[in-house]
Amino acid sequence: MKNKVVHLCLANFYTDGYSYQENMLPKFHQKLGYETAIIASLDTFNKAGQFVQYSGDLVYRNEYDIPVRRLPYRSPEKLYRILRRYQGVREALEQAKPDMLFIHGCQFSDIDIVADYLKAHPDVKVYVDNHADFNNSATNYLSKNILHRRIWKRCAHVIEPYTSKFYGVVPARVDFLEEMYGLPAHKCDLLVMGADDDAVEKALRPEVRAKRRRAYGVSDDDIVIVTGGKIDHNKPQVLTLMCVVNSLSDSRVKLIVFGSVADDLKAEFDSSLTDKVIHIGWRKSEDIYEDFAAADLVAFPGLHSVLWEQSVGMGVPGVFKRIEGFEHIDLGGNCLFFEKDDAQEYTTRILAALNTLDEMKTVAVAKGMKTFSYREIAKRALEG
Repeated sequence: MKNKVVHLCLANFYTDGYSYQENMLPKFHQKLGYETAIIASLDTFNKAGQFVQYSGDLVYRNEYDIPVRRLPYRSPEKLYRILRRYQGVREALEQAKPDMLFIHGCQFSDIDIVADYLKAHPDVKVYVDNHADFNNSATNYLSKNILHRRIWKRCAHVIEPYTSKFYGVVPARVDFLEEMYGLPAHKCDLLVMGADDDAVEKALRPEVRAKRRRAYGVSDDDIVIVTGGKIDHNKPQVLTLMCVVNSLSDSRVKLIVFGSVADDLKAEFDSSLTDKVIHIGWRKSEDIYEDFAAADLVAFPGLHSVLWEQSVGMGVPGVFKRIEGFEHIDLGGNCLFFEKDDAQEYTTRILAALNTLDEMKTVAVAKGMKTFSYREIAKRALEG
């Protein structure tokens, strides 16, 4: 009889068809031979990337044929959406009968119901991951001192006696578990986000690289740098990077930019588009892997996103913004860091990377593709 892994996604959104941790771990746990199921909130994103409430069947199978059960909020919804209390948590767990429970975020009040279930089922092995850090959470008085230091800290300690490992998905998020919630260090560990092995294998076919570069209008001899994501007030550094590439004397260096552009940056963005800086618009997650396959280098001068891990998981060298607690992307030679946000710094780092591309590529392929493989991450997730 196969062990059953149930993924509990009640601390945040769950969106079918995406490549978030909540999608990839269940996918690869099933591929590894585990019976797999998902219990999730109604919070999701629509095709335009807008935050909405799921309105379909509450019980269904997702694109990987994994059973999903959606739980509505309790009434009054306005209150319980904040506290994250749902209808039918205990019943969903009783029906799912997990041997292992992977909880995506401990920040939901119904974790006390989960703890009661675990008290009655002591053989269930429990893992909890965390996506909160001091950059994206606890950034104002209410969030820091009420939500995190009181409510969510209590939730973390309610589940702690039953938990084998608490995972931060970057080092800063491991620190957050220990510093904000006061969890024991021996129970906190790093479990990185990564790249979808199936998408990587598909994108690395030689014809894909050639096809994408033709679509960009660049030659085999050109040196292609790829950057992108949501280009808004959180990532205005992309505009500086565009200007830097335009100023480089080597005409072979081309910058491919994907993603949406905020209205207030659109005029400046458009003015920097040239035959050396090309915008390819918004890309679906599977298409981004093809863009990375066509790249000689990626450059991400803005805030962290999972695109960092995906590019390294593709074996592509990179230059990333140095942020304390996010240096896990450096595997010993596969990348450089932007130390400051200015054109001179960007020029220096890009040229340094271009001068050592072969050496960086060797490390990225040898170490990056295994470290940031979701198949390997899914294995490690249940080993703690």
